[in-house]
Amino acid sequence: MSMVPSIDVRTGETVAEVAAESTPELVGRAAEAAGAAAGPLDELGRSGRAGLLRALAAALADDGDAVVALADRETGLGDTRLTGELTRTCHQLRLFAEVLDEGSYLEATIDRAGQTPMGPRPDLRRMLVPVGPVAVFGAGNFPLAFGVPGGDTASALAAGCPVVAKAHPGHPATALRCHATMAEVIAGYGLPAGTIGLVHGRAAGADLVAQPAVAAVGFTGSLAGGRALHDIAASRPVPIPFHGELGSVNPVIVTPGAARSDAAGIASGFVASFTLGTGQFCTKPGILFVPASADGDRLRDAAAAEVAAGTPGTLLGAAIRDGFRERIDRWRTDPRVTVLAEAGSGRTGAGFSAAPVLLSVAAVDLAGDLLAECFGPAALVVGYQELDEVSAALRRLGGQLTATVRAAGDEPEVTGRLARELRGLAGRLLFDGFPTGVAVSWAQQHGGPYPATTGGLFTSVGASAIRRWLRPVTYQQAPEVVLPVELRDGNPTGIPRRVDGRLELGGDRPA
Repeated sequence: MSMVPSIDVRTGETVAEVAAESTPELVGRAAEAAGAAAGPLDELGRSGRAGLLRALAAALADDGDAVVALADRETGLGDTRLTGELTRTCHQLRLFAEVLDEGSYLEATIDRAGQTPMGPRPDLRRMLVPVGPVAVFGAGNFPLAFGVPGGDTASALAAGCPVVAKAHPGHPATALRCHATMAEVIAGYGLPAGTIGLVHGRAAGADLVAQPAVAAVGFTGSLAGGRALHDIAASRPVPIPFHGELGSVNPVIVTPGAARSDAAGIASGFVASFTLGTGQFCTKPGILFVPASADGDRLRDAAAAEVAAGTPGTLLGAAIRDGFRERIDRWRTDPRVTVLAEAGSGRTGAGFSAAPVLLSVAAVDLAGDLLAECFGPAALVVGYQELDEVSAALRRLGGQLTATVRAAGDEPEVTGRLARELRGLAGRLLFDGFPTGVAVSWAQQHGGPYPATTGGLFTSVGASAIRRWLRPVTYQQAPEVVLPVELRDGNPTGIPRRVDGRLELGGDRPA
């Protein structure tokens, strides 16, 4: 039986073997336990699950020092970044408690029996219900916010769906610690242990997606890994939804007016954004479109100077380091590409280091391998003669999580054109700043057309993430005793509902 190592990324050394890779039998038992826990978790009700989520947030915060120390050792992301990420993780849990309290996520709808232009209508009452156990795959670059206690888990538990988490091999000790803390809280609520399970190992991930008890999958990771799991989910005897975030280059488009008015500021902000976290954010801007002009040249040169003054950072593991080096080596030999600046070789020292690198290519040559995400601190400056070249390049890009326009105030027609084109490309459109900050809120969208995400209809960040784990059910002519309390006459829970076509906001009564 293979053991799972916990590695200190700053040295590359194995610190401990923290778990055994999960066998198919163990994965099957975890999925079955999750299936058995689905009823009790749903029956806990909205108010009970809201309390559970708040208790989970409190327990993780109380264990914060130990969690952050483990995560820092395994990822090298630093105490400051990881402390902030833990705060975000706890905030996500509390946000979904608020979602449960408010209740509109259920889409409760009542059409009373009556006459219609089509004839008599029966009493119809519709709401969303949990789909069942969810498989959650932790992300390497966010060991907490997209890990075992992250947004996928929080939103699934809020929906009433038990979770079986697949620990990321880059931070298995962190996953174990978080799971143990959460399991203790869940036991205190009298819920079955299968409410949150944990498995380890690459093969265990494929086994998990294939389990009959698993009803949906949440994944954040590589395009190749995500597609492999997506295909398993789709080829099952009973196919299931696969909500995967698979990759994005997050283009930033600088208009001529913006380059003229703020070349230095845009250059500095772009470099800070694409090197943040050693370029290991899914929202890292990997492509910067700049006009082929004197103003564009000033912006490009300022960005190159910022990169040259930078320092190497630590990547999340050997595979990411090797993939980054291979991609940069391939781009160096591409005749379309020019290396503008690099902050040292990044090839010496212990651990998994990489140096920021900035390259350039003409918009008409942006094709093939240059369109793919490069995970790590690298970016392409793409020069364009006319806006039509940008439009053509965007059509070659494919779906994105984000797209950013940096325009001057006196360019409304250009801004409007780009907004129309980018709406079909990305899930989040920015018109100021840079995309690496993702607020956890009600209005957030963190998803986009493929390959950014599978489908692009949902988000993995923010309140709407709960919608992935729900399905609609309509009750026709049902006696009140079988109706969920949210659909009963008089609105005893006080949630927003649509009754006979009219939206009723409800009151402040608890569930």
